[in-house]
Amino acid sequence: MARRVVVTGIGLICGVGHTTDEVWKNLLAGKSGVGKITHFDASAHACQIAAEVKNFDPLKFVERKEVKKMGRFIYFALAASEEAMVSSGLKITPQISERVGVHIGSGIGGFDVIEREHRALLEGGPRKISPFFIPAAIVNLAAGHVSMRFGAKGPNEATATACTTSAHSIGDSLKIIQRGDADVMIAGGSEAAITPMGVGGFAAMRALSTRNDEPEKASRPWDSARDGFVIGEGAGILILEDLEFAQRRGAPILAELVGYGMSGDAYHITQPAPEHEGGFRVMKNALHDAKLQPADIGYVNAHGTSTPIGDVLEAHAIRNFFGDRKIPVSSTKSMTGHLLGGAGGLEAGVSILALRDQILPPTVNLENQDPDTKDMDFVPNHARKASLDYALSNSFGFGGTNGAIVFKRWS
Repeated sequence: MARRVVVTGIGLICGVGHTTDEVWKNLLAGKSGVGKITHFDASAHACQIAAEVKNFDPLKFVERKEVKKMGRFIYFALAASEEAMVSSGLKITPQISERVGVHIGSGIGGFDVIEREHRALLEGGPRKISPFFIPAAIVNLAAGHVSMRFGAKGPNEATATACTTSAHSIGDSLKIIQRGDADVMIAGGSEAAITPMGVGGFAAMRALSTRNDEPEKASRPWDSARDGFVIGEGAGILILEDLEFAQRRGAPILAELVGYGMSGDAYHITQPAPEHEGGFRVMKNALHDAKLQPADIGYVNAHGTSTPIGDVLEAHAIRNFFGDRKIPVSSTKSMTGHLLGGAGGLEAGVSILALRDQILPPTVNLENQDPDTKDMDFVPNHARKASLDYALSNSFGFGGTNGAIVFKRWS
């Protein structure tokens, strides 16, 4: 019999808050974290808005001498992991250190560092490149720094599967614990790609909203006037534990992680397959792993990025999977923007909080629902009380990579 895996800690940081409590409070209030870009001069860019983590001081989490050795995504991973560890009450002692692992990914990694060091190369030649360039930028150094910070000597991995990264990190960590390779995993994702190249690159694909005069209304999943996603930044980290290990130490259990699914579209580099067939299969696979039926799920935290094509296709996949039942679905990206590789970790945390508090976060800016989704319940504009035992969180990424995870209410 597979080991049961529970969530004992959550750490969230994004454009609507620096802590889990702040993020959750603002999401339930329908507060948007989107505004004008301040990280750089975006006046020449088609898209001039983003969901930045405002007033973030890395020195609260990193010693001054270490700051230059890390990209911004690493700061976020450390901040969220610190909160998750404190909330879980876990102390990694030498006796358990080899049974505690880290699986934190990033879709892009240290984009800010890459751009900074490239400027140094162009302006001063190769001698001006920092010796910390590579370790500050590469994707697995978020997991590396977190493992060093807490002394976690178990499995140490980093996934980079575009916007499905965090879901895969959490799901793969579930399997690591279930097969007995670790008792605890610090799992999730982090991203910080609000840079000239990051914003410019997505804008060149016509993927970003250009509602520059109304930033807070720009991310509007399933609204007829949506014109692209809004890039966000931050991290979402969970502490996952074998149930018996957690109970022996008296850990605070927030939810149980009961299912994980993966699938591939094998269709297009950026667009989902027709009717989001891969999204349908990933939900089917996650529920099969959880030994559940569609009727068991009480809420879906959707990928829902606010893109013209992606939103409708995901809605069709959900409708096809759940049948005539009008299941509540919401996209918190309408407030947080899209954290790319960090999205699934943030939204996993949100799904757990929805189960804990029996309340559904809204999809804001839903003023005129797309006619192609008129029969769907997207929890429009206001949080809603609910009675639910299971929540499903979807993540989809470029290259047709899909992930879905299922959480059970803990009682």
